[in-house]
Amino acid sequence: MNNQPHEHIVKSHDDERRRLIGEILHMGEMAVLQLEAALDVVDRRDDRAAQRIIANDEAIDRLETQISHDVMQMALRGPMARDLREILVGLRIPADIERIGDYAANVAKRSIALNVSPPMPHTGRLRALGLLAARQVRDALAAYSDGDADRAILVRARDAELDAEYTALFRELLTYMMEDARNITPCTHLLFMAKNLERIGDHATNIAENIWFLINGDQPLPPRDKRDGTNTTGAV
Repeated sequence: MNNQPHEHIVKSHDDERRRLIGEILHMGEMAVLQLEAALDVVDRRDDRAAQRIIANDEAIDRLETQISHDVMQMALRGPMARDLREILVGLRIPADIERIGDYAANVAKRSIALNVSPPMPHTGRLRALGLLAARQVRDALAAYSDGDADRAILVRARDAELDAEYTALFRELLTYMMEDARNITPCTHLLFMAKNLERIGDHATNIAENIWFLINGDQPLPPRDKRDGTNTTGAV
C-alpha cells in the first residue's frame, strides 16, 4: 500500500503549523519591541520617536490579519481534535498580541501629552512596571514556542506580581495628585499609561492560558492569586 499521499499531507500540515507558530512569534516580538520602545520614549521625552511607534502599530495589525487568513486556510483541511485547538489558539494569541501592540502605542501617545509637563519622578517606576509586562509577554511567547505548559502556568501565576506593582504605583500617583493640584494632569496621563501596562500583563496571561488549553484541552487550570487592588474601596 502506497502511503506517500498521506505522508505528503502530514508533512504539508507540519510545515504550515511551523510557519504559523513562526509568524505568531514574530508578531509577538514586534509587540514587545514596540512596548520597550514606548517605555524608552517616556524616559527620553521624545515626541518624534513616539509618533514612529504609533505609526508602527499598523504593521502589527496587518500581521494579525495575515495570520488569521493562514489559520482559516488550515481549518479548511479537515483537522483533528488537537489541530482544532491549534487553529483556535492560532486565532486567539494573535488577537492578544494585537492588543499588546495597541497598548504600547497608547503609552507612546500619552508620552507626548506628558512631555508638556515638567519631568515626573514616577516615570522610573512606570518603566519598571513596563519591563515586568514585557518579560511576561516574552516568557509567554517562549512557552508557546516550546509547547511548555508548565512555563505558561508560571507566567500566569506571576501576573500577581505585576498587579501588585501596578496597585502600588496607582496609590502613589493618587497621593501625589492630592498633595498638589498641579500634579493632576501629568499624574492622570501616568495612571492611564500604567493601566495600559497592567492590561498587557493580562494579555500575557491570556496567551499562557491558551497554551495550557492547546496542550491539555479542557483540563481545569490551577487557581491563582490576583493583586490588583485599584478597584477596591481601600485603593488610596
